[in-house]
Amino acid sequence: MRIIPPSELIINEDGSIFHLHLKPEQIADRIILTGDPDRVTVIAGHLDEIECDVRSREFHSVTGHYAGKRISIVSHGIGSDNIDIVLTELDALANIDFASRRPKEDFRQLTLLRIGTCGSLQPFAPIGTYVAAELSAGLDGVLYFYEGNETVRKQDFEAQLLQQLDWQIQGLRPYVVPADAGLLNQIADERIIRGITIAANGFYGPQGRHLRLAPTDPNLNYKIEKFEYQGKKIINYEMESSALAGLSLLMGHRALTVCCIIAGRVSNEMNTAYRGSLDGLISLALQKI
Repeated sequence: MRIIPPSELIINEDGSIFHLHLKPEQIADRIILTGDPDRVTVIAGHLDEIECDVRSREFHSVTGHYAGKRISIVSHGIGSDNIDIVLTELDALANIDFASRRPKEDFRQLTLLRIGTCGSLQPFAPIGTYVAAELSAGLDGVLYFYEGNETVRKQDFEAQLLQQLDWQIQGLRPYVVPADAGLLNQIADERIIRGITIAANGFYGPQGRHLRLAPTDPNLNYKIEKFEYQGKKIINYEMESSALAGLSLLMGHRALTVCCIIAGRVSNEMNTAYRGSLDGLISLALQKI
């Protein structure tokens, strides 16, 4: 069995993993992920007891207990590149023996629920709506760097995206991956709509925003709004769900992204005071995870 070298599995002097600065015993099997480090503090305020509170760069982690459940809350920052770091390090904490630098014989499965914010691409999903990413269409490319990615991708959906969107972004091919079906049914009740989420690799041009630089395809959002395949429509934009779902599937973990809509891309509306809108989603997540 391969021994993972120090340049690949990077362990700090205190025995913690390189970026997160967490030790294996500090993570729970149930993990809530969120982009904003300050939102970790907000979510942790609901816990009955806190075991540890660790900060490193944009990564803020708290582990504690809620209603008898041990839960970790971890911030990942913005973008799929950060998801690659956070998910890989969480998996290492769970499934690699730091002393021998070898994978453990007994696999430990993590349940990963990301709580985020997003922009709506549909008039039937106004600001304040909660959306579960039943499928994630990734514009980021992260999954392509991992062997076996074709085994978890929905290649029929990918072909339909290229065809129906008249895809014009050269050198970039979207990939589509599903959320964990069991976790989706566990979390997404009647308060949450299900659909396809696009995980963009940027906030401005990649999501069709036009400031001084014009998008390559100015009609892309209109075409996205009209997309439909197997009764499913694209509901929203965010920036992390595809890497989370795809890497989790490859690693054997359960993952789902649930977002609160704060921007209406069809209505051109924006709610910058959105933090209060997340309270109900945070409560739901803690109860159901």
